[in-house]
Amino acid sequence: MPEYEFRTILFPKEAQRSDIRQELADHAEYGRWELHRTVVYLGGARRTWLRRKIIRVPRPASLPPR
Repeated sequence: MPEYEFRTILFPKEAQRSDIRQELADHAEYGRWELHRTVVYLGGARRTWLRRKIIRVPRPASLPPR
C-alpha cells in the first residue's frame, strides 16, 4: 500500500479560475503533486488537497570489513 503526503491549499472566493489552474499545474509539474480532492464552499472559497507518493529508499546493507 503506497504512502502519501498531503498538502492543503485554500483559495479565496476572489481567486480567478485561471489563477487556480495555473497554481495547481505548477505544483503538479515542479513538485510532482497530484490533485486528490477539491471542495467548493457556499461562500465561493475552494479548498484543495494535493498528494504525492512517499518513496522510501531502502538502506544499503553494511559492507563487510576488508
